[in-house]
Amino acid sequence: MSTSSTEAAPRKKRERPVIAIDGPAGAGKSTMAAHLARRFGFLNLETGAMYRALALKAIENDLGFEDEAALMDIASRTKIRLEPQLEGNRVLLDGMDVSRRVRDTDVTAAASQVSVHPRLRAWMVEQQRLLGDRGGVVMEGRDIGTVVFPDAEVKIFLDAAPEVRGNRRYRQTMPGEMVPAKVTESSIVQELKERDARDRNRVDSPLRPAEDAVVLDSTSMTLDEVLAAAEQVVRKHVEDGQLH
Repeated sequence: MSTSSTEAAPRKKRERPVIAIDGPAGAGKSTMAAHLARRFGFLNLETGAMYRALALKAIENDLGFEDEAALMDIASRTKIRLEPQLEGNRVLLDGMDVSRRVRDTDVTAAASQVSVHPRLRAWMVEQQRLLGDRGGVVMEGRDIGTVVFPDAEVKIFLDAAPEVRGNRRYRQTMPGEMVPAKVTESSIVQELKERDARDRNRVDSPLRPAEDAVVLDSTSMTLDEVLAAAEQVVRKHVEDGQLH
C-alpha cells in the first residue's frame, strides 16, 4: 500500500489527538509510548501486541505462518483486547491473559512473519482504528502514521542502528546469568536486521516514516534525551493549539 495516498488524508476533528509512533523493532517505541501516555494523560495502545497475540494463536493451532487463508480464518474467530495499565498493556486473547507469553522470542518472531500478509494487515488495521478512532491515545507500531491513522495529529518515527537496538534488547531481556548459550547479542542483532528487511521491503504497508513525521534517531542518544525530544514534539503541538 502506498503511503502517499494515505498521508494526504484530511485530519479528522477529534476531541483529543492521536499520537502515532512508528519505527523498527527494538527502537524503544513501547517505552516512548508509555512515557508520553503518562506525561499527557492519554491511553497507551500497543498495536504490536495485537499481532503477537494472533501469532500466538497460530502457534497454538500449529498453523503455517505463510498460510494467509488459514490465518484469516482463525483471525475471524479471534477476539483480541488491550487493557491499558500503568505498567503497560494487559493483552487478552479470547479472554485469556497472555501479556507475558506474547513477549517471548518465538511469538515475536512469528508476529513478524504473520504481519506480512496484506489481507491480515487490513483486518488488523480495522481493529486498531476501532480502538483509537476517538483519540486521546498513543499508538505505536510499524504503520500507524502511514496507514492506520494517516490523519494523526502527531507522528514520530523512532529509529536507531540495528547494532544499538540489539545491544539494548540483549541487556533488557537477557539479564544476569540466565542467558541461554544460543542467544547472543550478535544473534539478536542479526534477527533485527532480518526483521527490518521484511518490514521495510514488504509490498503492503512497508515500514517507512510518514511524510509529515518527526524522525528521531536515538543511536547516539540516552533514553532521557529521547524521551525529552519526544515530549518536545508533542508539546509543540500543544502550544500551537492543535491538541486539546
